[in-house]
Amino acid sequence: MNFQEKETLEERLDLMDVLSKQFLLRAHKIDSEGSFPFANIQDLKDTGYTSLTVPKKYGGKGISLYEMVRLQEKMAEGDGATSLSIGWHMGIILNLGEKEIWKEAIFKKVCGEVVEGSLINGAATEPKTGSPTRGGRPETTAEKKGSNWVINGRKTFTTMSPVLDFFIVSASIKGDNRQVGNFLIPRSVKGIEIEETWDSIALRGTGSHDLILKNVVVSEENFVEQLGQKKNSVNGWLLHIPACYLGIAKAAKQYAIQFAGEYSPSSIEGAIIDLPTVKQKIGEIELKIMQAEYFLYGVAREWDRLADQEREKLGPALGAAKLTVTNIAIDVVDLAMRIVGARSLSLKNPLQRYYRDVRAGLHNPPMDDMTIQLLASHAISDSYKN
Repeated sequence: MNFQEKETLEERLDLMDVLSKQFLLRAHKIDSEGSFPFANIQDLKDTGYTSLTVPKKYGGKGISLYEMVRLQEKMAEGDGATSLSIGWHMGIILNLGEKEIWKEAIFKKVCGEVVEGSLINGAATEPKTGSPTRGGRPETTAEKKGSNWVINGRKTFTTMSPVLDFFIVSASIKGDNRQVGNFLIPRSVKGIEIEETWDSIALRGTGSHDLILKNVVVSEENFVEQLGQKKNSVNGWLLHIPACYLGIAKAAKQYAIQFAGEYSPSSIEGAIIDLPTVKQKIGEIELKIMQAEYFLYGVAREWDRLADQEREKLGPALGAAKLTVTNIAIDVVDLAMRIVGARSLSLKNPLQRYYRDVRAGLHNPPMDDMTIQLLASHAISDSYKN
């Protein structure tokens, strides 16, 4: 059972379906305990999934954004926390490979590590600055000392922190009031500490704890990217976020239909699935999911089709896809709960987990208000051009 041996998306989806069903069996325990899905992540590593977005020239499969979105969505049908967690790793590698942001030598080295099972994620959010998408300057600092950099600070929401091998840490450059950079920090260096602060009621299994850096020393080559450049500002890989929530919504749909087909109260003949009001809600769910699929898949395919310079025009569509799909997922779970009724609020029922998990999507980037502002600016700009 290995993704590297599968050559088509359909074959990979079939394999992911098998894993997703295993993840579903573990999801309730992980959620109720607030533990981390170590077994799920290990399964993804063992099957070669975590290196699928590594470029072919570095030993991966170089799958497209559309393929990644479909696989991430299928995974989320089993466990949203696992999907969102590994999605950051998958998307970052995809993005770096597409845009060639880092120097080739260090990216090639990281890709080699990923092929062997290493995991990577960014650490950008901070207690006082909030989401980096809002433009706050990091309080985490990097100071040049000789040929090395010394980094100090605290990062919040460091998803998948229990198993990460590399952290991409944003930091302000000491001595320069404007420059901000990304630093690649291996977990093995001295001065790294994980403080287990993650107490969210949603996506409890993501292990999004605080990363503390105390006089962490890395070499000059680990200053991998200067931030604040307008080039490469549009990020298609972030579609892994709405893909996760669409997968959760599909899991809610499946549960509601199965329940409706089996539940037969004494007040009616047959199961409640035959009732017009239940069919109405199932139809509404199906409509919403179709709308979400066409929007999400369409934008992902467009990204894959366009050349690098043309992708910059997709910013509004990418933001709109995330906003639309995430809010549709929330609506779908709500409708599913209305079908199931009070039983959906039981701690033993997966719908209450889906309900909590999809709400988290409102707080993943880009936020709805920023997307609406972007769409307004885009519409006004187009109007003046005409």
